[in-house]
Amino acid sequence: MDPDAVKSTLSNLAFGNVMAAAARDYQKEIVAKEKAQAASASHDEVDLDELLDDPELEKLHAERIAALKKEVEKREVLKRQGHGEYREITEGDFLGEVTGSEKVICHFYHREFYRCKIMDKHLKTLAPVYLGTKFIKLDAENAPFFVTKLGIKTLPCVILFKKGIAVDRLVGFQDLGSKDDFSTRALENILKMKGIIDEKKKDEDDEDDETDMSMNRRIRSSTAQDSDSE
Repeated sequence: MDPDAVKSTLSNLAFGNVMAAAARDYQKEIVAKEKAQAASASHDEVDLDELLDDPELEKLHAERIAALKKEVEKREVLKRQGHGEYREITEGDFLGEVTGSEKVICHFYHREFYRCKIMDKHLKTLAPVYLGTKFIKLDAENAPFFVTKLGIKTLPCVILFKKGIAVDRLVGFQDLGSKDDFSTRALENILKMKGIIDEKKKDEDDEDDETDMSMNRRIRSSTAQDSDSE
């Protein structure tokens, strides 16, 4: 037999053995991984079952649902009081509006004043964001009694009320750099600093309208289940 042919044959056999061994090792590794994943999945299932039967978890869930219900009820009360939108009121409505909520922002304005329209734009943007504060406006020409009573001499004049008491005011754009092009954020920061709007926005509190909708759905579902069980 040709020595070179023998050598080549032996070499091929050795290479084949190495590849076979590698294939066996790879197969063993795959099997081990599959067993580990199966064990992990089984463990997770057991843990989940245990959690579902956990009375502490059920208690936390019930408390969360109760808190969500309370929050929705609070929001509904605020909306009935006129919160969540920027509304125009009359002089006859004024006392009831400013004493009917804990925090109220009232813009005394003139229909023909350009700066009053600028203030309107920013307050209209903020009103639905800060549900805890009522945003209203009153035509100064049609409210001579309160314009005199509150000592309003420059428009726009935004008066801040807490529990029915005028605690602060923004006269013209003095607190806003005396410029017409101030941002909504600038006004927002001033109102935060004066404590008339909360640090936490509606969007952050309930994160956004989708969160509110989800909350309402969960509460309606819970209420329906309570009714079915009765």
